[in-house]
Amino acid sequence: MPLYKTIHFSSTTQIFVWKITESFEQLNNEVQLNEKNCIRLDGMKSELHQRGFLSVRKLLQTAGYTDFDLYYDEFGKPHLNDEKYISITHSHNFSAIIVSNETVGIDIELQRPKITRIAHKFVDEEYSYLDENDLEAYVKKLTVIWGAKEAIFKIRNEKGISFKDHIKVAAFQLDDLKGKAELHFEGIVVDYELFYEEIEGFGLVYALEEKNRS
Repeated sequence: MPLYKTIHFSSTTQIFVWKITESFEQLNNEVQLNEKNCIRLDGMKSELHQRGFLSVRKLLQTAGYTDFDLYYDEFGKPHLNDEKYISITHSHNFSAIIVSNETVGIDIELQRPKITRIAHKFVDEEYSYLDENDLEAYVKKLTVIWGAKEAIFKIRNEKGISFKDHIKVAAFQLDDLKGKAELHFEGIVVDYELFYEEIEGFGLVYALEEKNRS
């Protein structure tokens, strides 16, 4: 399938979403990988993971890049050679990237009731505005909270950050489609704007860093 959706968030920030319907063989024939990523692809045991990895390279092409424009630092964080910010995500049959002049992160997650069983591992203050009796909304909000914290972690990518203890997502309603979050870590507070939407039972969340304050 071609590109599923493009979100022109601003003149300097775009989000590209791919619905993965192609076979591994088709995707593999349509992209070129650098040497390191060829080795990385060969080492993947799951074809679903391989297809997600390759679909991200299709998204890079859509955004005007190739795999040769992408590199990973020692902590595994992706970067572009032109110094624009990039964040990458894939889950099951969807993948997405965000490319921006700003500091950004992105995550996409399948909305599943099983997230309620691990909520205690990443939710703290957020329980104050969650209603466990409304299961559908509870699952969707948990998915947004997880996606927000994952996107923020991808931005910082620092050892020791706890989703539960260090990242706080402010109260929101699903219809808002945006929110706020804070990272409290090693004596600093960083503010983030959050934006989210639902795509065929998946929650797509992206975060933009606002400013630092002590």
